[in-house]
Amino acid sequence: MLEVSSSADLTDADTGLTIAEAARRTGVTAHTLRYYERAGLVVTTVDRTASGRRRYHQRDLTWIVVCTKLRATGMSIQSIRRYAELVSAGHGNEQERLALLEEHRATVLAQLAQLRGNLELIDHKIDVYRGRLEAGDADQLWAPSHAR
Repeated sequence: MLEVSSSADLTDADTGLTIAEAARRTGVTAHTLRYYERAGLVVTTVDRTASGRRRYHQRDLTWIVVCTKLRATGMSIQSIRRYAELVSAGHGNEQERLALLEEHRATVLAQLAQLRGNLELIDHKIDVYRGRLEAGDADQLWAPSHAR
């Protein structure tokens, strides 16, 4: 289970958190929370007070963190919505959930490999600059205005 930053534990028996409190605890904006709900990314209906204000519980916060992490790793809103639909539907579709997550994992691993390659180039360039600066011949580095 993912943890949400909190100074106090919440249970479904609690009165819940306001949207501002939920935003602080999950690290997203209130706008994002409303968007997730409108986009069909939440797995339960967010409770409302008698006056219609949203009240978030631990289950909501935990799910929002899941959505945020999936989104941060590049999962499309459409795929997150599909995952949320599967979770909301309950038992019997675990294989489809697993396939969706495994596919996304493969995509993230490919992105990580590409980033590692990019980082290697950056590290190489840093080494070149450090070496040239230490040797006192940084003026020998290529510069477009001097390459003509």
